[in-house]
Amino acid sequence: MRQNTIRCLDKILGSIICYLLTLHRYFFTLFKKNINRKKYSKILFIKLVEQGSIILAYPAVKRAIDLVGKENVYFLTFKENFCVLEVLDILYPYNIIQIDSKNLIKLTISVFSAISKIRKENIDVCIDMEFFSRFSAILSYLSGAETRVGLHRFNLEGLYRGDLFTHKLSYNPYLHTRIFFLSLIDALKYPPNKKEPLKFFPSDDKSLPKFLPSNEELKSFEEKLKKKIILNRPIIILNPNTSDILPLRRWPLQNFIRLGNLIKKEYPNSTIIITGRKEEKKISFYLASKIDKAFSLAGETTLRELLLLYSLSDILITNDSGPAHFSILTPLKTIVLFGPETPLLYGYNQNNRVELYSQLICSPCMSVYNQKLSGCKVNLCLINISPEEVFKKVKELLK
Repeated sequence: MRQNTIRCLDKILGSIICYLLTLHRYFFTLFKKNINRKKYSKILFIKLVEQGSIILAYPAVKRAIDLVGKENVYFLTFKENFCVLEVLDILYPYNIIQIDSKNLIKLTISVFSAISKIRKENIDVCIDMEFFSRFSAILSYLSGAETRVGLHRFNLEGLYRGDLFTHKLSYNPYLHTRIFFLSLIDALKYPPNKKEPLKFFPSDDKSLPKFLPSNEELKSFEEKLKKKIILNRPIIILNPNTSDILPLRRWPLQNFIRLGNLIKKEYPNSTIIITGRKEEKKISFYLASKIDKAFSLAGETTLRELLLLYSLSDILITNDSGPAHFSILTPLKTIVLFGPETPLLYGYNQNNRVELYSQLICSPCMSVYNQKLSGCKVNLCLINISPEEVFKKVKELLK
């Protein structure tokens, strides 16, 4: 379904359902004491959207596994995100519950199926990793979990999602997303709260997942690649992300063309590869045609093959999107272009990464407070990052 349709359904229908479920909760738990459990047996994570955020959730999932064991940790997500969890290889595939969001009918059927499966598992903890989504709050409540952890609006205007959580956290816009996800697990150490947000010092875990293919798999993929393109060092990947569901995060196509030609002029033997999804094929081939001897692999790789390509390459240049997070699984040097969002929340402090950010007065303009729906029409925050500035960083990384 289109993003605007999902937002509309979440805001209107979601708010109504959250209100009704809140009444249900108040009625049936009015005289029930809050139970502060010391031990939990099964934990369910809900993270429906944003593949990159699933990478950032890795330390939190790892901590849950330490608490209850791998066989007792579950993950509910949209179908298109299964490949990310599959590559991370941190959960059993049969514990990953998928929702098909292709259209409203498939969404409805798969939601009922998912809830049925979750309730059969008798899960006692549900961790909602979404930021003020009514849909995920509804799923958390319907999971049947006695303990439910998630964001609550408290005194914030708007962002209504009922009162469906036992452990309520307030949103901290200065806290890195990875640390926020860990805080959802840490909340389980404390008693349920009602009127005030939970208060504790956040912990951190900077451990990152690693993609470790065998030498045979890498060599096999390289041979397959050589049948399509000529591989010479340095191998540089451009990810224009033209099908991005958030268009404001795109770096102008002309900037990618200019950057590609600057690279070819300085490194004439270099291999430039354009990557992207199936729906980006047309624009990616156009981009490749405008850069001397560039190749497009848009729509021709699975996520695993993309990571194999990253493992063989020297540099990736991308906007703030899924590939910016996927590359952290490999040794690939990466340049990430931030604009409407900030590296303070979604970046990685790594020596082999450069995160460029204009820091305009209006940036970041997309946040959890506006459902990542900015009023901006011209993304000067990204336009102001010049190809020459990026090229300078390319040369520094190649030294």
